[in-house]
Amino acid sequence: MARLLEICVDSMASLEAAREGGADRIELCSALSLGGLTPSPGLIALAAEQPLPCRAMIRPRPGDFAYDDAEIAQMERDIDYVAGAGLAGVVFGATRGGALDEKVLRRLLDRAAAHGLPATLHRAIDTVRDPAAEIDTAIALGFDRVLSSGGAPTAIEGMETLRAMHARADGAITVMAGSGIDAANVGRLLAIGIDEIHASCSRSCVAEDAKLVRLGFAAPILLTQADRVRALRAAIVRELESSPRT
Repeated sequence: MARLLEICVDSMASLEAAREGGADRIELCSALSLGGLTPSPGLIALAAEQPLPCRAMIRPRPGDFAYDDAEIAQMERDIDYVAGAGLAGVVFGATRGGALDEKVLRRLLDRAAAHGLPATLHRAIDTVRDPAAEIDTAIALGFDRVLSSGGAPTAIEGMETLRAMHARADGAITVMAGSGIDAANVGRLLAIGIDEIHASCSRSCVAEDAKLVRLGFAAPILLTQADRVRALRAAIVRELESSPRT
């Protein structure tokens, strides 16, 4: 079974680097430094013109994942726009009281389904009380994959929870590991059965113009590096060749 590599980007420069490095799919965002927010219409339009499939983040603001009615309506409109632009899918999550917010998620999933868009449940699941138990909810709601670090800051730290989530999914939903993954550690995640990997393969780039920084117009940004994507892809291929699934 091929291992799929998804790269999260928030600019066309990073998207092109991801393509060059061998990414299979893009998660399209803005503000990766904040965990990813809904991308701009212009970025969505440009991403739709290139060949890699893209799923767009639908997240109206940084912070928690408990949304009010106005924010949910905004997310619905964003889903409409993504569908109209021709992207391959959407990525969102919602929580309340330490669990997935089924009411809100069903509303957003219904909106995506009306356009024929598949949906990824994002790392909001890492903030709930029991990520493994919530796999049942994600399946029942109709997500086709869930992105998680196993409730830890990095996927390596959350490996045991990811293992439990993968076992609980039992093929009914794809568990995609993300956060802190690179060529040096990806084999450990593939070895527990994870089939999809999510990474930024980026480095922090500091603005060179001190005046822009001083005036508040610039801050460090994350830029995907093609060589890091390429190295991660090569590590995945090596793992596949050394221990093929039966």
